[in-house]
Amino acid sequence: MKRTFADRADAAHRLAEALRETITSSVIVLGIPRGGVVVSTIVARDLGAEHGVVVARKLRAPTQPELAIGAVTASGSLCLDEDLAILSGASPRYLAQERELQIAEARRRETAFGSHARPSVVGQTVIIVDDGLATGATAVAAVRAIRARHAAHVIFAVPVGPPHAVATLRQEADDVVCLLVDSAFRSVGQYYDDFRQIEDDEVMALLNDVGD
Repeated sequence: MKRTFADRADAAHRLAEALRETITSSVIVLGIPRGGVVVSTIVARDLGAEHGVVVARKLRAPTQPELAIGAVTASGSLCLDEDLAILSGASPRYLAQERELQIAEARRRETAFGSHARPSVVGQTVIIVDDGLATGATAVAAVRAIRARHAAHVIFAVPVGPPHAVATLRQEADDVVCLLVDSAFRSVGQYYDDFRQIEDDEVMALLNDVGD
C-alpha cells in the first residue's frame, strides 16, 4: 500500500505549504522531540521562522509502557486521560512517581538542548509541530506549557492524526493544521515509507544547523 508521506521531510514541506495559508505574521516554530524536530526544522526553514523545541514526555501505563495515559512537560504542564489511567491500573502513587520521573527527564532534555528549549514566546504566535498525533497527550501538554509562557496565539501543526485526537487539540490550541485526519488511524508510522528512529544527537544537530 502506498504510504501518504515518503518521510518526515516530505511531510514537513507539505505542512509548511499548508501553514502559509494560515499565518499572517511572524511566528516561532517549536518541535516536539524527537521526530517532531525533524519536521519542525524544515517547517521553520521554509517559513523563515525562529526555531526551537518544547519538550513533552508521555506518562506510561503501568504494564504497557508503550501506551500513553497522559503527558507532562518540564514545567509540569499535565495532560492526563483519567479514564484510561484507571483502566490501565495506574494508582495515584504510580501516577505521582511516573509524573516526577518524566518531568525530570524532560528537564534533562531541556538542559541538553540549551537555549533552543526555551525561546521567549511572550506575545508571539507559536506553531507547535510534531510528526504525528496518536492519543494527543504530548501535544496537549505542549500547548498548555506554551500558553503558560504567555504566547499570544498557539497553532498546532501535524501531518496526520485520528479524529478524536485532532478534536481534542482544537479545544486546546487556537488553530490546528492537520494534513490528514484518518478515522482508520492505527499508528503514525503507517503513513510514512521511512519512519526511522530519531536520537537526541540528531535533534541537537538539527537545532544547531537551522538557519545556517
